[in-house]
Formats: sequence, structure tokens, C-alpha cells
Amino acid sequence: MGCKANQFESSIIIENLKKNGIIQVNRIKEADIYILNSCTVTHKSDNEALYLLRNAKHQKENIITVLTGCLAQIEKDNLLKNDFIDYVIGNDEKLHIFEFLTLNEKCHAKDIMSLETFTKAELEDTSKTRASLKIQDGCDNRCSYCIIPFARGKSRSADTDFIIKQINEFEQKGFKEVIFTGIHIGLWGRDFGLTLLDLLKEVEKNTNIKRYRLGSLNPLEITDELLEFLQKSEKFCPHFHLSLQSACNKTLKSMNRFYKVEDYLAQINKINKMFDLPFLGSDIITGFAGETDEDFEITRQNLEKSGLSQIHTFPYSKRAGTIGAAAQNQIDTQIKEQRASIIKAISKKKLDEFINKNIGTIREILIEKHPDKQGFLKGVTRNYLTVTTNSKDISLTKSLQKIKITRYENGKIYGELI
Repeated sequence: MGCKANQFESSIIIENLKKNGIIQVNRIKEADIYILNSCTVTHKSDNEALYLLRNAKHQKENIITVLTGCLAQIEKDNLLKNDFIDYVIGNDEKLHIFEFLTLNEKCHAKDIMSLETFTKAELEDTSKTRASLKIQDGCDNRCSYCIIPFARGKSRSADTDFIIKQINEFEQKGFKEVIFTGIHIGLWGRDFGLTLLDLLKEVEKNTNIKRYRLGSLNPLEITDELLEFLQKSEKFCPHFHLSLQSACNKTLKSMNRFYKVEDYLAQINKINKMFDLPFLGSDIITGFAGETDEDFEITRQNLEKSGLSQIHTFPYSKRAGTIGAAAQNQIDTQIKEQRASIIKAISKKKLDEFINKNIGTIREILIEKHPDKQGFLKGVTRNYLTVTTNSKDISLTKSLQKIKITRYENGKIYGELI
């Protein structure tokens, strides 16, 4: 469940279990063990995790259920009270699940806040088209809505040599693109006295990977120096995901987000001018404690006029232990969801507009491993569009190809290989 860092770690878990002779199966009734790598960003994700575990026990009574990930880390002291959970394994222990399954103790989740160094994890899996590389973990911010720092601990960075080695190994295995993931990758290197820009300079200089893509960034971390460097790069994919959370200064202040809307709107405009149709995604939370109708209207208007390509939005969810959860002026659930629906409509309009701007342009795509239902190949452009091609030549899988984007119909983008 959850973020790209969790997805990366799930791949590591699977790989390590297979090395220890565990066979992966597709159906719960065929399994001896059910492992859920959980998310705890919202109450909804917590409830979904507990439902999935309960359902696994319902389908097969004697299955061993293992809950790991962020929910396991936060609620470790309470989870084993549920008779449908057999093991609780924390975020730093999750990569060694096999070892813990041989022990009698059922809870393995140490104090995540005590961790000072990054836990290195090498992923050998070559079944995917694009390689993910976790370069950072944890977060030092204390945004008033967010529980994740308490689930992930302090910000900790992978060292440069490890990252370069991993990228070069991916390149040797035939990967053309690597995605840098983490909990807060904009903090990369702070524990070494370095910056993300320092890392990217080393990537440019010491690897032959054709493309790299960045995970989510705080607007304050996207400096002019970083943008100028990325603009000159032949490897960087012009795909930015900005962790905005609101488009109202009053709400941002109450969220403990230390930037202003006018600054990041100007930044978005700058990025759109510097790059050729860059994809600009964002996150927005609706109905944070104290967000009035007027505050939301400011957010709506600012998002309407922004140069964003897509907006991922979700209603605010109280997380125990955060400042936001203790606030008295909570917003009604129905209002939060109505506001989210409005932002989703804005997002759809903006994405449609962005895709239509790409019609007629020639792009480079990385051909995905799995074709569509009709057998036509699909590929991802540098600016993060998935395009269905006019080819069924499976030998092109994992290769870079030029394509002319020709049309956009029924939510699908089509193009012709050149």
C-alpha cells in the first residue's frame, strides 16, 4: 500500500523471501503467509489495511498474517490485540521479515526515531521497465497534518557511492530509466552537508543511464540553481511533483508549510517556461482544520489559474499525535469530500489540457513491458504521459523510441512510432 518508497521496499521484501526459498503465489488460499506493507497517511488507509488482514484470515483461517510498514510502526503496541494479526514488523525491520518469522516473539518494531543512518537495500529485480532507487528515508519536518515522520524517523540519506553503484548496475541490466524515491528526497544529503543538486551532478558525471526522474519535492527545495542544472541535462525527465498541500496562505501557515502561494505559482510558471511541456503534478489536502469556505475558494481560484498539469487531492484525515488532530475547528467529512470533488474536476480539466498540448509533438518514449489488451505496445514519455503505440513488435520492449502523439480519445493517448 501507499507511496513509491513502500512499493520499492515491497519489491525488496519479495526478492529476499524468494532468496530464502519462499514461493510467491497469487491466491490467499494457496498461501501459508500473507504480508501487508501498510500505509498510514489517512484513516482510510488504516481501515483498508485492517480489512485486508481480516479478510485473509477469513479466507484461510490458519494463514500467518504479517503487518509491516507505517501503520505497523505507529500502532505497534496495539495491533496484536487483533486476533487476525500474527506478526507486527516495523519499518526498519521489514526487509528482514524471513528472519523474524522464525522467532517466537510476535512484535519487532524498534524506536524508529533513534535511527541515524540510512538502511541500504539493493534491488536486483529486472522484471519492471523502469528501475526505482530509494535514496532517502524519514523526514525532519513537522507539518501539522502529517504522522509520517513518526512512522519513518529522522531524514537519512543513502551515500553517493551506493547510489552511483546501483544506477550503474541498473544500466548494465538494460534499464534506461531510474526513479529516485524516498520519503522526502529534497532533504537528501543534509546529513552529509550535501544537497540533492550535488547528487545529481554526480549522477550526470558518473553514470550512463539515459533517463532519471525525481520523486516529490517541497517547493522550497526547487532552487533556481537546481532548475538551471536540470534544464541543461539530457538525462533528466521534465516531470515535477510538487508537495503543495494548499493554495491558501492562511491554511499553509496552519499546516506548518513555510512558503507562500504566490511564490510557488511563480515557480510553476518559471518551470513551464524553462522546459518543453513539463509535467507538473501536485498534492492538495482539502478540509484541513480551520479551512473556511473563503479559504477553500482562494485555493480553488489559485489552482484554476496555476500552470499545474494534474492535482492529486484527498480529504484531510486526523492523525493522532499531530497538531492538526488536536485542533477544535475540524471540518465536516461531507464538506471535505465535496471540496475534494471540486479539486478533482479542476485536475481532470488541467490534465486534458496538458495532454492536448502534446498532440502533434514528437516525444521519446520508453516502451513498457506489458502491451495493452489488443497487443499494442505502450510507452512513457519523458514528460510522464503513457502513450499507446501503433506497434505490436514485442522486441522493442524496454527500448527508447521516438513517437508522434496523434490523438487523445476516451482517456487514452495514441501515437505512431517514427
